Amino acid sequence: MPIIKSAIERVKTNEKAQRRNAAQLSAYRTAVKKFQKAQVAGSDDAKDLYINAISAIDRAKSKGLIKANKAARDKSRLTSKLAK
Repeated sequence: MPIIKSAIERVKTNEKAQRRNAAQLSAYRTAVKKFQKAQVAGSDDAKDLYINAISAIDRAKSKGLIKANKAARDKSRLTSKLAK
């Protein structure tokens, strides 16, 4: 347990950032899964879910939660699934 005041503050800040990052990463994964389920089911709103998934990928990349190469790879895979 930290004793120094600045260390205590850093623990609080780190926990807050961890919660924010986990929520953002969860939203990214959920958006991708929703699109994939809609695509398999042949749903009409797959295009809208695709746009949401791409947006979530870009947000996660800009926040540093995923690397640029993974973002590009995921977007490419989703685009190819949409084209099928």
